[in-house]
Amino acid sequence: MDIMEISWKGQRWAEGYVKGLGSGKYGRVLKMAKKPDAEEYKRTLQITSIGAITIGALGFLIYLIWNNGPAFFRSLLGI
Repeated sequence: MDIMEISWKGQRWAEGYVKGLGSGKYGRVLKMAKKPDAEEYKRTLQITSIGAITIGALGFLIYLIWNNGPAFFRSLLGI
């Protein structure tokens, strides 16, 4: 099998997969989906940004405790 036959086989598979996507179990979801308006997009962006900042701050706090915690407790206990 040469490279052209392999690529055409892959192309046919991809086209069949995409063609069946609209009529399968995801078809109803794709038909009901709509483009968000500006307000909905803005609200989603705000909520996602707050979540990303919160997770980043929590990770940074864990990093600080992990790096500075042992020295802090040694000085606190006088070891």
